[in-house]
Amino acid sequence: MTAQRARHAPGVVILAGISAALHVAKLPPAIPALQQALGIGLVQAGFLLSTVQFAGMALGILVGLVADGVGLRRSVLCGLVLLTLASAAGALADSADALLALRLVEGCGFMLASLPGPSLLRRLVTPARLPAMLGFWGTYMPFATALALLVGPWWMEAVGWRAWWLLLAAGTALMALWVWQAVPADAPAAPAARAPLLRRLGGSWPRWSGRLGRTLGAAGPWRVAFGFATYSGPWIAVVGFLPALYAQAGVRPLVAGCLSALVAAVNMLGNIAAGQWLQRGVAPRRLLWTGYVAMALGAFLFFVPFTEGLPALRYAAVLAFSLCGGVVPGTLFSQAVRVAPGEDTVATTVGWMQQCSAFGQFALPPLVAWVASAAGGWQWTWVVTGACAVAGAALVSRR
Repeated sequence: MTAQRARHAPGVVILAGISAALHVAKLPPAIPALQQALGIGLVQAGFLLSTVQFAGMALGILVGLVADGVGLRRSVLCGLVLLTLASAAGALADSADALLALRLVEGCGFMLASLPGPSLLRRLVTPARLPAMLGFWGTYMPFATALALLVGPWWMEAVGWRAWWLLLAAGTALMALWVWQAVPADAPAAPAARAPLLRRLGGSWPRWSGRLGRTLGAAGPWRVAFGFATYSGPWIAVVGFLPALYAQAGVRPLVAGCLSALVAAVNMLGNIAAGQWLQRGVAPRRLLWTGYVAMALGAFLFFVPFTEGLPALRYAAVLAFSLCGGVVPGTLFSQAVRVAPGEDTVATTVGWMQQCSAFGQFALPPLVAWVASAAGGWQWTWVVTGACAVAGAALVSRR
């Protein structure tokens, strides 16, 4: 590999994460169009929003084990290809059930493509650069969400939601080619790895189970995993339903997309700032406390009834919710690399963190939608998101 390609490889890894995350983020701006085209209800929309996380919720740590075992670059390539195929098939879906099934497949692809990211970055950059680089890695989800919220409404208004699915399928296919060209190949397989598949899997299991036992036997991976769940669930629930909230308020789709995109985009600043502050020696606990408290207060001010006539205050509150909340993932990704029991368990640790994060993202949107439906409005949403923030802050206090 040339020196120029080696310099570009970390950026390509981050872009691959963004490309995969676009398939998670493509749904929020499409909810109004899907409600009209397929007749789905609010709770169904909540499940569509969260179903892509089911694979991560069920298989996150196992996907991390596979990525550590079969090769990080191979895992990313397989995930991107799977996302390409599932998104292309989703453009042909004619029912909510078909779309739900394909969202499960996209969830598997997303995990395969995103879990190896921190391990690959650890391999590609010097230890001194790693905290800052992981801060940039933490932006992959908010960047994808902002991009989807900004471009999605415009694209769907012009050519429809099916063309939106096809556009992202094409983009992911191109990203897979770029990863194949720019990211260093995995280490050559050992002779045992060239055996037939069933024998190879059987022979690998003792090593995989050892990594699994070391990961789950350490306290650090559990802390970062539960900490991520208490962040990711509220964030995706609030930001994911913003386009629908603005649509209910009569805001034009393009304007709603821009407002929602800015809320998602400022989360990147929190991620990047966390990486810089950690590199300068700021205590992780302080950053995490700041993020959780800001998320609790921001959600309270955004949803509580007495701010209903103060749209500027509400928008400032949801911006603070996302901006300050961004320090949580930026900090936890860096901590996951540090608390992994060994070099060969980083992807497994990140997989466990993503598994718990996926549970939060799977559970919170339907719960928030159910609370809103039962209450006849969104005024009690802050109780759900606030409870998660309190749990996260309490977890940090135990460190």
